[in-house]
Amino acid sequence: MKAVQFDFNIPQYVFSKVTGRLIPSIYWNSRLSCLRYHDQSEPELPNSNWVKIKVKYGGICGSDLNLLFLNDSPATSPFVSFPFTIGHEIVGEIETVGENVTGFQPGDRVAIDPILSCSVRGIEPACSACQKGNYSLCQYKTEGDLSPGLLIGTCRDTGGGWGSHIVAHKSQIFKLPEEVNDLNGVMIEPFSCALHSVLRNPPSEGDTVLVIGGGVIGISVIAAIRALELPCKIVALVKHEFQAQLASDYGADDIIMLRRQSYIEELASSIGGKVLKPVFGPEVIEGGADMIYECVGRKQSINDSLRFARNGGKVILLGLAGIMDGIDWTTVWLNELDVSGSFAYSTEEYKGNRVRTFEIAIDLIRNGKVDLAPMVTHRFPLEKYRDAIDTASNKKNRSAFKVVFEPNVDSLTS
Repeated sequence: MKAVQFDFNIPQYVFSKVTGRLIPSIYWNSRLSCLRYHDQSEPELPNSNWVKIKVKYGGICGSDLNLLFLNDSPATSPFVSFPFTIGHEIVGEIETVGENVTGFQPGDRVAIDPILSCSVRGIEPACSACQKGNYSLCQYKTEGDLSPGLLIGTCRDTGGGWGSHIVAHKSQIFKLPEEVNDLNGVMIEPFSCALHSVLRNPPSEGDTVLVIGGGVIGISVIAAIRALELPCKIVALVKHEFQAQLASDYGADDIIMLRRQSYIEELASSIGGKVLKPVFGPEVIEGGADMIYECVGRKQSINDSLRFARNGGKVILLGLAGIMDGIDWTTVWLNELDVSGSFAYSTEEYKGNRVRTFEIAIDLIRNGKVDLAPMVTHRFPLEKYRDAIDTASNKKNRSAFKVVFEPNVDSLTS
């Protein structure tokens, strides 16, 4: 099968890191980069508790682009195994069912929870996090029956969404009802990231919520809050006009464009803050939002998340921030902010029960609380991976939101 893989090689890494600053396309459009498009064997079932899945859509995630642009922190490198097929946002159709898998059959459409936790790795007894259903916090990401990997799409044994087939453990697959089409299916993974952050950090009635970032996760946070019917004011800080439209479509009450000269005054006014001028340096905000979901992971967005929070407010970091200088942490202690991170998805308290995040996402879509399909703006056959990555990397010029691959469709039939 054809697949787009990432393989770490020091000379190629150094070449891409240096040259890519001047010519960004080097990261995906050069034989000297760490990216490879080539033939490989289809992944095999590790044991009888697994299924093989034919990929219908495989999404391009912001974290995938972070990987391609070599921006990931080295701290994540022990939790991958090279070479791996990229892609963890996956909807597909079951082809082969292991003997110990019940309730599924070939032809079933499924979404995939890509976390490679204890049950997936065959580890018994499971770690304390997995016993509580907090699979994203699994303590054994490098052990068990599989090579190291946080997720499908970072492990060399499982395949990934940027290839025609993957294998998944029976605990990772979620059957899709007829009401959930394939475009909604490929969006379940990123939407579950947003759901997890909101369900673990829900705004209270009457709160002012600031969502920083108009990408997939930022808009999904807005969609999650509205789908869960949490009564609060939502203010969105976005960069592009098409993001502003989506923020409005999914329920933001106020939308502030990230314009260099005017956004600070406009945003402060919207969230009930006051702009103060220090002796030098960036403006200081007095007052602000009760809760802030930071969905970008850049220096400016993190600084904004800290200074636009009210005294005693809460900041949730979803933007996969790595190593960066220039973050002013003064407001964290001065205003006694509660700052927490959010990663992936897990098991949540929902309607009085403990439920997997993916199941909640499917339930909300099936019941018409949210339609995620409009977020998918571009589809590419796998062989046009360079065009797909270029589109996903140039959102403003292409008005691109979610870009997905159709690995089992070639350019002649797409």
